[in-house]
Amino acid sequence: MADNEAILLKEQENEEIKPLLGDIKKQNIAYRFVKRIVDVLAGIVGVVLLIPIMIVVEALRIIKKENDGPLFYTQLRIGKNGRQFKMYKFRSMCMNADERLKEYLQENEEARKEYKKYKKLKCDPRITKVGKVLRATSLDEFPQFINVLKGDMSLVGPRPYLPREQKEMGEYYIGIIKVKPGITGPWQIKGRSKITFEDRLKMDFEYANKSSLLRDAKILVKTFTKVIDKDGAI
Repeated sequence: MADNEAILLKEQENEEIKPLLGDIKKQNIAYRFVKRIVDVLAGIVGVVLLIPIMIVVEALRIIKKENDGPLFYTQLRIGKNGRQFKMYKFRSMCMNADERLKEYLQENEEARKEYKKYKKLKCDPRITKVGKVLRATSLDEFPQFINVLKGDMSLVGPRPYLPREQKEMGEYYIGIIKVKPGITGPWQIKGRSKITFEDRLKMDFEYANKSSLLRDAKILVKTFTKVIDKDGAI
């Protein structure tokens, strides 16, 4: 009986989402053209600024004796139309971080529940000392200006999801991949680590359906405020 009720609830959720999927608008040529021009200009500036930032970050890693791995960390993420790409970040975690996470979650039930709900951990044992600074200032994401310049990402859009998260995205997946993922987006300005995975999906889906230059500009302005306040950074 309980299984039947669960199935009915799932079907009801799908019926609520399907009409919205049909409403996802095709972004007009002018919007996409202007957005790409802004992305290219921002990408050039970001890559230029990345050079001195790299020097400082590497110096900190040497001082803290945390330079046992590469400066950059690349990870496969889901891009526009479901195409996977390599996303760049400054390494903020120890080597073999995925293996350590698996072991930690197996040994800690509360952490397992937290990770399932948020896909984040407030007290993540994998993060290095330099990594904590990078994350608190959001500088760990700075190398993604390379992705923006390459065209894999945009300045504004849904944060790129991991391939292993596709199944959990459910029906929202179809709508979210209609746009390029971004360095910042709805999730960033609404609380980041404070937001559940389900709420993040709803925000990203809604953004994909109603994206515009004005909305992108508002998100960028709010992002700077959130970075300064360190709101939701872990």
